[in-house]
Amino acid sequence: MITRLFSAALRGVDAQEVEVEVNARGADKPIVIIVGLPDAAVRESSQRVISAIGASALYLDDGIKTVNLAPADLKKEGPSFDLPIALAMIAASGTKPFNADDCCVVGELGLDGAVRPVKGVLSIASEAKRRGRTRLLVPEANAAEAAVIEGIQVFPIRNLKQAWDFLDEEIIIPPYHLDRRAFFNSHRSYEVDFDEVRGQHHVKRALEVAAAGSHNLIMVGPPGTGKSMLAKRLPTIMPDMTEDDAIETTKIHSITGLLDPKRAFLTTRPFRSPHHTISDAGLLGGGSNPGPGEVSLAHHGVLFLDELPEFRRQTLEVLRGPLEDRVVTISRAAGSLTFPSNFMMVAAMNPCPCGYYGDVKRDCRCSTRQIENYRQKISGPLLDRIDLHVEVPLVDFRELSSNTASGEKSETIRERVVAARTIQLERFKKSSNTTNSSMGSRQVRQHCQLNTESNGYLEHAMEEMNFSARAHDRILKVARTLADLSGAPDIRPNDILEAIQYRSLDRKLFS
Repeated sequence: MITRLFSAALRGVDAQEVEVEVNARGADKPIVIIVGLPDAAVRESSQRVISAIGASALYLDDGIKTVNLAPADLKKEGPSFDLPIALAMIAASGTKPFNADDCCVVGELGLDGAVRPVKGVLSIASEAKRRGRTRLLVPEANAAEAAVIEGIQVFPIRNLKQAWDFLDEEIIIPPYHLDRRAFFNSHRSYEVDFDEVRGQHHVKRALEVAAAGSHNLIMVGPPGTGKSMLAKRLPTIMPDMTEDDAIETTKIHSITGLLDPKRAFLTTRPFRSPHHTISDAGLLGGGSNPGPGEVSLAHHGVLFLDELPEFRRQTLEVLRGPLEDRVVTISRAAGSLTFPSNFMMVAAMNPCPCGYYGDVKRDCRCSTRQIENYRQKISGPLLDRIDLHVEVPLVDFRELSSNTASGEKSETIRERVVAARTIQLERFKKSSNTTNSSMGSRQVRQHCQLNTESNGYLEHAMEEMNFSARAHDRILKVARTLADLSGAPDIRPNDILEAIQYRSLDRKLFS
């Protein structure tokens, strides 16, 4: 007797439907054979399944059970096939007709029959809906995540016995209901705010400009000036994610197992801060079974690289592609996978190894050669891809000791950022771009035209500071954002001068 159920396997950030077929044949003892390119975790599922069926007091006859996971050329990984395999094996042992063609089933089994949560349920729910499945059986802990996808009924499952009785129509399980909009709006708050930062008003201005145009930014200053504190508050002034953006970002975190089980999906922009010892694969993504790296986990959010020169130069160079293309493609012998990586990069560094080069109060202990080697770890092409370069000085004691708020709240700044983003959405409504930072050369020429005075300032800066062609376009993009923040239809001379000021620091430090 042959029975079948539908499940799904993860491939990149998406899922692909898998048909679980079980053929039962007579034999003296129970034997389970799993075929269809399973990995070790899937092959071991036979032992978990047999134990779970026995502990659940469900019937499994003696004989050979051949489990086929189709398509056979797609590698199957992880324990999420335990539950569909167990249900199909039980059905193959009986004589009662079994029809669950409208179902998709996923879940890991414990030896006692308990159903444990699995990764990537949001992607699996999307695939099940695309395939026309109307019912999705998932572990109870994953129900809220799966219910984010509309148009499919999600049934939370606690154990194998409950799942079988439900499919056998012995019990009724109410589908999980999630008020997406209410849940989405109730989890949009941040635990930090910009008004907690003392001083550094010009750095806050640069961060506002960066958020308004989705520009990359680097902060240079001695230790203890608040670079990390400022970076962590950047997501609080960025526009709220749309529901589609939140689902796309949640998929990435779900397949890596980083999703908070108490929250159905990410409603605030992610902030990722990898350690400087991270490998190329950890930053970009990869591995034997390619998975997303930090650049993808920061999708629609912020990737913060603290102590930038401490990263290996080779590791930093792999960022050049994602910063331009907004996607990461990982090629292996079995094929290629593409992960989204539309993030804002914020970097921080000291001016020298000891951190006090140029400080008027503390002496630098570094030699000229040490300073040069320290700065040469960051290549010119990478710096050219960073739009804003900001110096972060020490904060005055009077500002630190003041009991009054030293600046605007994040909500106030975010209102100006949202207004500037709205202008950009209208500007690029006929293209795939949404922000000034993603403008191509043709769009730069169209939307960043300068008057004679502004063009003179830019020409002088290009000649005196030896900027590259890429830096020229970056200056124009930042100037366009500055004009948008002011609500000005055209780029003004002051916008060009401020944009040039945000580029002058790299030549000051690295020439």
